[in-house]
Amino acid sequence: MTGPGVAEEGSGILREQMGEDGVLHLELNRPDKRNALNGELVAALTDALFWSARDPRVRVVVLSGAGDDFCSGADLSELERIAELGAEPSLEDARALAALFQAIRMHPRPVVAAVRGRALAGGAGLAAACDLIVADKGAVFGFPEVHLGFVPAMVMTYLRRKVPEGVAFQLSVRGERIQADEAHRLGLVNVILPGEDFLGEALAWSAVMAALPPSAVALTKDLFYGLDGMTVADGVARGAEVNTLARLTDACRTGVRAFLARSRSRSGPPRGEG
Repeated sequence: MTGPGVAEEGSGILREQMGEDGVLHLELNRPDKRNALNGELVAALTDALFWSARDPRVRVVVLSGAGDDFCSGADLSELERIAELGAEPSLEDARALAALFQAIRMHPRPVVAAVRGRALAGGAGLAAACDLIVADKGAVFGFPEVHLGFVPAMVMTYLRRKVPEGVAFQLSVRGERIQADEAHRLGLVNVILPGEDFLGEALAWSAVMAALPPSAVALTKDLFYGLDGMTVADGVARGAEVNTLARLTDACRTGVRAFLARSRSRSGPPRGEG
């Protein structure tokens, strides 16, 4: 699947399937490498995010990993090869991953990481860059880069916004692995789905958002992240602008009319009338 005109399951390093409910499922498909991120996979995922951002059928994006694990991080064999070429190729490779993370943040729809198995290093970073994380009860998260003399560099910006500062520092500098329940307690994971059909439950959980008015969801995401760095006064002023934009949408007008009609129906006819 290479664009918005295709709605059936694809193949290769990234599988893409568009549901009738508006949930686009993107599956990292390198199970033999624990879905490690190489240049080809990063480019394919970035491309899928870009085209889906322009496809009005897409209401939510769900990202998962094929096989037993979500993602083990960067493909170290490729990373070593690139590092041997010098600073410029390494910087270009790092910027490609940063662009992927930003494509998630800038996507107008919610992007949900559905994490089963291990999400480590760049894999944990990929999950943290998503708007929401749902996890299987057996999922494991960790940023072990420091053990290899490396740094969880690009994801640190997102990690510090997911969890308290001290927690983010501890996860980054100690490189510990944490279980799903601990990740949930710390605020990294939004929901743990303990059922047997984890992926099915993750897609169903995401479909609830897909059923909401897309204009309201898009405005909410844009405002939420747009508040970064704003003063309180500027944030409230921006909120007033978004409030006005929302009121003018067909979805809001329809929703208000439907609510008022239900309220009038429940209250019954005015007194004095039969």
